Amino acid sequence: MGNKTKASITDMLRASNLSITDTRVKILELFMDSNGALEHSSFEKLAGHSFDRVTVYRTLQTFLDKGIIHSIPTTDTSIRYALCKSDCSEHDHHDHHIHFKCEECGNTICLDDTNIPEIHLPKGYAAHNIDVVVSGVCKQCK
Repeated sequence: MGNKTKASITDMLRASNLSITDTRVKILELFMDSNGALEHSSFEKLAGHSFDRVTVYRTLQTFLDKGIIHSIPTTDTSIRYALCKSDCSEHDHHDHHIHFKCEECGNTICLDDTNIPEIHLPKGYAAHNIDVVVSGVCKQCK
């Protein structure tokens, strides 16, 4: 991890009024090094050392609350997370895009340049959040 990335992680944590801890820095490094979304169970595997599960859970929840990461819906019981790439903040997530889950390798990636289709709801309904997950085969597996 380069000095520029470490500096951006430090800046990200400071901008969210979060203290800079080794666990927070390491988790953000893992997000930045990944090409897609990560599951809670991925952190120990990717870090190569043991993380306290409760600390990881609390860190992810804090990052969600602060708009640093967003959760991705899945068809199983797991939850995946990815870095927000827009200027999201606490209580203001506007990182709306389509997610793609590869049926071959299992990776989930954010398709930032693919717009969510316009949804026309019946009269009287109000959408607060739209999650779109497309499954298929990614370009690496194809």
